[in-house]
Amino acid sequence: MSERRELYRDTNGDAWFLGREPANGHAFIIHQPSAPSGGRLTHIELGDFLRSEPKGPEHQALLRLIGTLVNVPPYA
Repeated sequence: MSERRELYRDTNGDAWFLGREPANGHAFIIHQPSAPSGGRLTHIELGDFLRSEPKGPEHQALLRLIGTLVNVPPYA
């Protein structure tokens, strides 16, 4: 079972998660469409997700999360 963290949920009910396979640390995106759209989960490789067009708010949410991993000293 993969671990996951919600990145973004739109007003239609679609949700995107950052997932990680605990056994090997492999990270990926999970897209869960809303129930009316079928609700079937899709696993997307990170590179494929970031290269996909158009760039939506779910992409921005992932980039913001990645940005939190960088420790930046305060401006002097």
